[in-house]
Amino acid sequence: MKKKKNLFEKISNWATAATGSPAAFIIAVTAIAIWTVTGPVCGYSQTWQLVINTGTTIVTFLMVFLIQKSQNKDSKAVHLKLNELVASHSGTSNRMVDVEDLSEEELDQLHTFYIRLARLAQEEKNLTQTHSIDAAEANHLQKAEHYQKRDKKDEQR
Repeated sequence: MKKKKNLFEKISNWATAATGSPAAFIIAVTAIAIWTVTGPVCGYSQTWQLVINTGTTIVTFLMVFLIQKSQNKDSKAVHLKLNELVASHSGTSNRMVDVEDLSEEELDQLHTFYIRLARLAQEEKNLTQTHSIDAAEANHLQKAEHYQKRDKKDEQR
């Protein structure tokens, strides 16, 4: 399943690994220390300040794209793994596969549903009881009817 990586992916993977290493941190600290020590020699001039400002701006600008690339890849991998878990488990709702592609309004509706589901779970005595989206309310109503019938039988005895 491994596919040949393009040049950008190879470079970004290398850069991500390199910039996240202890050596990169030591290099950055050393550069700042050298810049700080040269302050009195350069008379704390505007050029001296411009060197560090320009350098950090360029590095920050490039790192934003590198971090975003890495974050996108990690996020996609996590979503695929979660989708596999949802799709492979018989008790889960397949509506949750690719839920990240829903609109903000649709996500809010799901959130409201889960708030309702949490309230239903609080009413039950069994904290380990689980429900899928599709079955939650039906399960709750079925249990409520069962308990009502049981309570009536107990009262009649």
